[in-house]
Amino acid sequence: MGPTGRGPTEGGNGSPSHEPIHPPSVDPMTTFLLNNTVELPAIGLGVFQTPPEETRAAVEAALATGYRHIDTAAAYGNEREVGEAVRTSGIPRDEVFLETKIWISDYGYEETLHGFDKSAAKLGVDQIDLLILHQPLPSDFAKTIEAYRALETLLEAGKVRAIGVSNFMVEHLTELLEKATVVPAVNQIEVHPYFQQKPVQQFGTEHGILTQAWSPIGGITFYRDGRQGSTLQDPVIGGIADTHGRTPAQVMVRWHLQQGRSAIPKSTKAHRIAENFGVFDFDLSRDEMAAIDALDTGQRGGPEPSDITLETFGRPIPEA
Repeated sequence: MGPTGRGPTEGGNGSPSHEPIHPPSVDPMTTFLLNNTVELPAIGLGVFQTPPEETRAAVEAALATGYRHIDTAAAYGNEREVGEAVRTSGIPRDEVFLETKIWISDYGYEETLHGFDKSAAKLGVDQIDLLILHQPLPSDFAKTIEAYRALETLLEAGKVRAIGVSNFMVEHLTELLEKATVVPAVNQIEVHPYFQQKPVQQFGTEHGILTQAWSPIGGITFYRDGRQGSTLQDPVIGGIADTHGRTPAQVMVRWHLQQGRSAIPKSTKAHRIAENFGVFDFDLSRDEMAAIDALDTGQRGGPEPSDITLETFGRPIPEA
C-alpha cells in the first residue's frame, strides 16, 4: 500500500505491503489504496465502548486534530452521534471516511439490506464509505454469506464505496471467497504487539485484503483482565519510545503503519486522540520493528470467533 498519489507498493492489488520496513516520513493524510481503488485514510478514530454522550466530543476532537476516518458500528449504539459530529464539523462530507459494521442480528440478505438503511439513517448519510460484517457467524455461516451478498448488492448500487469483514479467520475468509463475487477490501481484526495474527494477515496480503487493526495499541491488554500485562508498560516498547522521544502508543501506531496496516486507535480524551495521530514524522528502524514483532504471545484478548453465536451475542439493533 502506498501513500496517496503514489499508488500501491509491492503489496499491490490493495494488499498490505510489508516493505519497506523503514519508509520515508509521510504526511498526516496518508491513505491506503483498497483493492477497488478507494482510498482509506490510514488512521481512524475508533468509538468502541464510547458512550453516545461522549462520542460526539471525541469525533469533534479527532476531526479538529486531522483525522478523516471514523470507525463505528451498529452494535456500538453511537452511529447517530458520529454523524452529528461530522455534520457540524464544517468539513465536507466527501472528506470524511465513514466506516461502520452490520451486527450478526441483522445477518441474512434482506436483513442486512435493512441494516444498511438503519446505519445510514443514523449516520445521516446516503452513502457509507466502508460497510463491513462485524463478525463471522460460524454456527450459521450460510447467513453470513447471505449478509455478504447483501453488501455486494449495496456496493453495486453505489450505496457503499467499499465492503469488507471483521474478525474473520483464515477458514472464514476461505469459505467466503469460494462464494463471493467481490473480494473484501478490509478485514478488521485484533492486532497489537502481543497478538499479531500473522497467518490471517498473510492470507489477506495474498488475496488483496487490507488488514485493519482494532485495539492497535493493545488497549484490550489493560482494560480486560490484564493477564498479558499492559502493552503501554512493556519495557521493549517503552525503550523504543524513549529513543525517539515518543510515547509507547505512538510507537505502536507507527509499527502498524510501517507494516502496511490501517489502525483504529480509540480514546475519548482529546490529548490522547491527538497523541495517537502524531506518528507521521518519525520512523522505526528495522531492528526496532523486529523487536516489537518478537513480543507476540499468541494470546487473543477479544472473544474467540468460534464462540460468536446468535444465542450468546445476538441482540436487536434499534431502528433509526
